[in-house]
This record gives sequence, structure tokens and C-alpha cells, in this order.
Amino acid sequence: MSMIAVHDSSTSESSAFADRVVDEAVRQAEAQGWEAVRLTEVASALELPMSAVLGEFRDLDAVANAWFLRGWRAMLAEKPATFSDWSPRSRIEHCLLAWLDTFAAHRRVTVQMLRTKAHLPHLHTWVPMAFDLSRTVQWLREAAQLEARYGTRRAQLEEIALTGLFLATLAVWARDDSEGQRKTRQFIERRLARGEAWMKWAPGERQARQRQPAAQL
Repeated sequence: MSMIAVHDSSTSESSAFADRVVDEAVRQAEAQGWEAVRLTEVASALELPMSAVLGEFRDLDAVANAWFLRGWRAMLAEKPATFSDWSPRSRIEHCLLAWLDTFAAHRRVTVQMLRTKAHLPHLHTWVPMAFDLSRTVQWLREAAQLEARYGTRRAQLEEIALTGLFLATLAVWARDDSEGQRKTRQFIERRLARGEAWMKWAPGERQARQRQPAAQL
């Protein structure tokens, strides 16, 4: 067996092990709340040695990080064949909803995870949370195939706008009990429509419009 095959097998086994721990932690959180979850009880329920669980997750916050990683993967997952032909607004909406839909079945627990990370005494989670937010926005830009290059004025404006959109959407989603997350979807549509109007005047967009030939009447 090749070294690549061994590596792939080991990686797959590690990923499956981590998924089992995360799924069990979320299952217990649904019954008793996220802050009541204990890794010792998760290990016991899975009939795993605690040393093996700690080898993968140093604490419950690391389990939450693995949970949110699923949202990033959903955003970056393979897109429809015509995705690049969609408007930027539609691409952003698709990717943002992919993140939210990943956690829809466990929305209450997901919100509890976020609140625990932001809890005042948990200073050790604040800085990583800020970096995670920045990373989420960067992945959102990448997944939505926004064309502005990193570091340009337009890219900076997009990051600010997407950060505001993401946080505002989370606030709505956190208390959205409508069927199919209808209220959240409507909120995203409204915000993106408003943002699209504003971004037409952003650097880079005006120049692109000026280069386009006049529309035929």
C-alpha cells in the first residue's frame, strides 16, 4: 500500500472520529443545553477513552470550532454548473444560505455555541472568534467568486459590507422559527438588494460600468 493511501485512510478515520464526537456533543446539547455538555460524558456515551477525545479536542470550544467548520465546507462545496453566470448578489445569497442551512436543524444549539464564545468571562475565545468571523467573510467572498482582488479598496468595502450582512443575518436567524427559515431568507434578499444599489457606486464598479457599451434600446 502506498504512503498516500495510508495517509488518506488515516485522515479519513480521524475525520470520522471527530464527526462522531461532534455529533454526540450536539445531540447531548439538544437535550440539556450547550454549556451543560461535558466531554467526559460525550466520551462515555461513545464508549471511547477520554484520552482519545482529548487527543482530538482540547476542550468544548474546539468541538464548537469543528461544528462551524461544517458551515465553511458547505459554502465552498461544489456549485451549480452555471454558478459563475449568476449575479454577485445571487452568488452571495446562495453561499450564505448554504452556511445557515448546515445548522438549521440545530439552530438553537448553534446559537448557544456562539453566545458561549461571546460570553464576557470567556476572554480566551474573543480573539479567535474575531479571526473566525474574518475568515468566514473571506471564505464567503471566495465561495461567491467576487472578483475584487484582496487588498483593493473595493475588496475592503466588500468585506465590511459582508461582515455587516453576516452579523445582521445571524441576529435574525437566531430567533427565526418560521418554516424553511423564511424570515431569514427574506431578510437576506432585502439586505442584498439594498447593498447591491450601494455597491454600484463603489470603486471598481463605476469603472466597469463605464467600460461597458451602451445598452441597445
